[in-house]
Amino acid sequence: MNVSDIMTAKPAIIHPYNTLRKALKTMEEIGCHHLPVVSSEKHLVGILSDLDCRTALHSPFILHEGWQDEELLDRVTVGSIMTAAPIVVEPNAAADEVARLMLTHQIHCLPVMLGETLIGIVTASDLLAAFVRLSQRERYHNMVDKL
Repeated sequence: MNVSDIMTAKPAIIHPYNTLRKALKTMEEIGCHHLPVVSSEKHLVGILSDLDCRTALHSPFILHEGWQDEELLDRVTVGSIMTAAPIVVEPNAAADEVARLMLTHQIHCLPVMLGETLIGIVTASDLLAAFVRLSQRERYHNMVDKL
């Protein structure tokens, strides 16, 4: 099984100059936890996770009151909290290799690139869903073989 079989194609994107508020709103609207960050020229420059956003709001390094969260939402830019130059994979990469990369680097999402073009993202949830489908298929075939 390859990444192209399980990835989310044409993911929502965000730009580095967008605010934390816009990023959180986008994630909430589409129900995702990761956004590829692209430049104005559509080049992948980073990845933003919901954990990056939560950490920015509740940073142990910046003391602030709860009312200041509203100001942070509009002042913090995606570019200042994203993971720059993320590890990427190609659509023909094996799913088990992608899982190994995620485990090794303790990450939950990888942008999928075809050359210089972002074509998707693959997440830990995508890998788990694929595992469930394979397990169900194997269980079904085992049942049929016993008949």
